[in-house]
Amino acid sequence: MSADSIIQATNLEKHYNEGEIKALDGVTASIKRGEVVVVIGPSGSGKSTFLRCLNLLELPTGGQILFEGIDITDKKADINLHRQKMGMVFQHFNLFNNKTVLQNIMMAPVYLRCQDLKKAKQKNSRIRLGNLFRGGNKKELIPVTQTGEQIKSEVREQAMGLLKRIGLEDKADVYPSTLSGGQKQRIAIVRSLAMDPDVIL
Repeated sequence: MSADSIIQATNLEKHYNEGEIKALDGVTASIKRGEVVVVIGPSGSGKSTFLRCLNLLELPTGGQILFEGIDITDKKADINLHRQKMGMVFQHFNLFNNKTVLQNIMMAPVYLRCQDLKKAKQKNSRIRLGNLFRGGNKKELIPVTQTGEQIKSEVREQAMGLLKRIGLEDKADVYPSTLSGGQKQRIAIVRSLAMDPDVIL
């Protein structure tokens, strides 16, 4: 894998029906950081399957995928950790119809950042307890600089900035069912951008 490649797929295969249907058959591709790549072909040629394999939403039958130098097809790889850096815009958008546009955009970044905050607080509790029984060799606490409410406020501000950028800030409090197909597509793209990913599929 070259140093500037963010994704390297090698001999990627995805077979169905015990190998009768070969959606992907030995696909090799290298995508550089900052590069825009378009996959074109007729319906049923494996474009969506290829994209879904790149973040293991579809498990490849064979081959290897390196993301930022790490083999994510390795069973030991924590795919959820890598998916946090891989934005995905789905073919049918997959917006939550019971959430407003703003809630759709904010959901994942707020959840992940609040989970990190919770983990830091739990670790600090263990460190404090451990420090009570240690002598002079006490462990440092993890700096916690934000509250859950501050995280929500910051993510909301970022989400509104992204909505303004695509000219849909007036749609923040409406539900996806009221949007046109093109508007839903732009919201799905913004939802992906809100995660500040290293790559968008």
